Amino acid sequence: MEKKFQIHKEGKTPLARIFSVLVFINLINFIFLTDTYFTTIFFFISVLFFAMTLNFYRSPDRTYKGDLHGLVNAPTDGRIVTIEKVTEKEFLHDERIKISIFMSLFNAHANWVPVTGKIVHQSHVDGNFHAAYLPKSSSENEHTNILIETPEYGLILTKQIAGAMARRIITYVKEGEEVHIGSPLGFIKLGSRMDIYLPPDSDILVDIGEEVRANVTFLARLSKQVQE
Repeated sequence: MEKKFQIHKEGKTPLARIFSVLVFINLINFIFLTDTYFTTIFFFISVLFFAMTLNFYRSPDRTYKGDLHGLVNAPTDGRIVTIEKVTEKEFLHDERIKISIFMSLFNAHANWVPVTGKIVHQSHVDGNFHAAYLPKSSSENEHTNILIETPEYGLILTKQIAGAMARRIITYVKEGEEVHIGSPLGFIKLGSRMDIYLPPDSDILVDIGEEVRANVTFLARLSKQVQE
């Protein structure tokens, strides 16, 4: 359960600027265009736009207690658009189950760590800006790769992927860092998606089309990897 409404640190400056601009324009309208439909309509549009922006920069106050080894956290709020078996050729070089979560403008865009473990690789890749709900955005769009080594469940790859409007991916975690499930991972500004690549024997707990919430919804239950 969320304890209170919080603004993400990435949103404080943009929100202040947007608020100042909207207040200034509405004051001009009320002074020079008094008692007109345009002034009233613009005022309500301003309120709606600012409310949507507040929601976008919301930082959900949700945390997990304990390490929760073997469970995979939804790393962001959004809708499941892909659950499929793929061959991940860049880092894992084997078959994986890819789960993709699409974030609309109505979702909070804070990102969270999906599993407890150690960051063994982190890299940013420039690319295109296709609509984030399209499958090709996973490989062709600008993205950040984050590879996490878990104590008993192998390597988990997650990607922060920019969308058609997103122009900035922010990643807080660094290579060599020990991370805890549900801790802050980063932020993606405007519409975007996150992909997570899981072992093929994972027990998937969500369905395509399902709305998930970071630090509330578990995407999967992992099986312990046999040590050779």
